[in-house]
Amino acid sequence: MFLIGYNILKAAGILIISRVVYKFLSLLIDQVFKDRFNLNEHLKVEHRRVETLSKLLKSLLSYIMYFIAVITILDIFDVPVASVLAGAGILGLAVGFGAQNLVKDIITGFFIIFEDLYAVGEYIKIGDKFGMVEEIGLKTTKIRAWTGEVFMIPNGSVDQVTNYNRGSMRSVVEVGIAYEEDIDNAIRVIEKVCGKVADEMQDIIDEKPNVVGVTALADSSVNIRVTGTTKGLNHWALERKLRQRIKEEFDREGVEIPYPRRVVINGGKLDSQDVPSDL
Repeated sequence: MFLIGYNILKAAGILIISRVVYKFLSLLIDQVFKDRFNLNEHLKVEHRRVETLSKLLKSLLSYIMYFIAVITILDIFDVPVASVLAGAGILGLAVGFGAQNLVKDIITGFFIIFEDLYAVGEYIKIGDKFGMVEEIGLKTTKIRAWTGEVFMIPNGSVDQVTNYNRGSMRSVVEVGIAYEEDIDNAIRVIEKVCGKVADEMQDIIDEKPNVVGVTALADSSVNIRVTGTTKGLNHWALERKLRQRIKEEFDREGVEIPYPRRVVINGGKLDSQDVPSDL
């Protein structure tokens, strides 16, 4: 009887010690993630990721501590630990086969968060899915397409990610002019437009748009390329603005942008007609 009571006290002591150790290590985890300098400079993670990683590590720590405590207590009461572990191993193996995709999702989710592959609010491409990241979980990532659809992608299937928010993005605009036009004059007009647009959108522009030169002699046009770089996703806005302003300036300067035409031969007389847009 005395031995049983002594074993119960030992088991209670082990539980108390396990709890104290868990609390101490949890505080240590909080302290490590609390230093914002270390976060920003070394781990490169944000406050939201810090909380996620902290909770994940604490959860893993609690499972480990209580597992060790239970095994130790079973040994105190002379329970055959080896048999218990063998049975648990067989059960774990059976569950593992059924939940391997879940485990893969969780492990991949952990590394997505830890390595900061993408963040909420960033525009990314996963596989053939484009969209804004709305939520990052340990099991799934939710992204919303610009048309409104929400894609829920298992983290285990995230094998290649394209992030459009990290660093500058390049804008590329191809402008076609008619073969009859003066190329130098067209480039001069485009360069003037680039300067005006750069002044209007200087808050989002990293590198001023400029004319690269003639990039193609197409079937019906001479193509001139304009490039520039912007912050984040603003490259599309810059491209739209450049196309609009170049068209307006071409109209004022009389620079022709080619469009489909049809030549009709009528009694030996050539007659040029514009082709309707729906043909």
